[in-house]
Amino acid sequence: MTELRAEPGELTRKRRSDALDNRERIVAGARAAFTADGTGVPTREVARRAGVGVATVYRHFPSRADLVDAVLAERVAECEATMAAALAEVDPWVGLSVIVRGFAAWQAGDRGLNAVLLQGFPAQRDAHSRQLAALVERGRQAGVVRAGVTVEDVRAGLMGIAGLRGLPPERAGRAIGRLTEVVLAGISAR
Repeated sequence: MTELRAEPGELTRKRRSDALDNRERIVAGARAAFTADGTGVPTREVARRAGVGVATVYRHFPSRADLVDAVLAERVAECEATMAAALAEVDPWVGLSVIVRGFAAWQAGDRGLNAVLLQGFPAQRDAHSRQLAALVERGRQAGVVRAGVTVEDVRAGLMGIAGLRGLPPERAGRAIGRLTEVVLAGISAR
């Protein structure tokens, strides 16, 4: 019989690595399921998409709220990175239009997560609101955003875009794309 030998801690590290891989796969599976079907999708569907058992999902995320929070935290981090890149952009119009187009793409693509995200993360929403105001003001000062346009005008355009996500998927993407270009044309001084 072959004797199995492991260095102290080797099996623990392996399990931790496997657990991290499972967690990442579960979050990715949940993101895909929530995006397609909303956050009410059954846990067994999340497990199927992740390639793990239902018990593994519950071991990592004891409640649905824990799983939704993990997926949303990931999305919030992506939004923060996008906003930071837009603020760092040298061309104020490029920075602002990246945010508007990114928001629109997210509305068209992550239909199941949008409503939940808009209900949570108040501190991040406030920070994003201030950052959007800075982008609009910077655009006005550079002469690329029309003089009379306010951050409230841009927010109204974004809310109009968000309102279209309720359309059937085959129509939503096109309608969101068209309204996005209308919003950008309306605020542009170019």
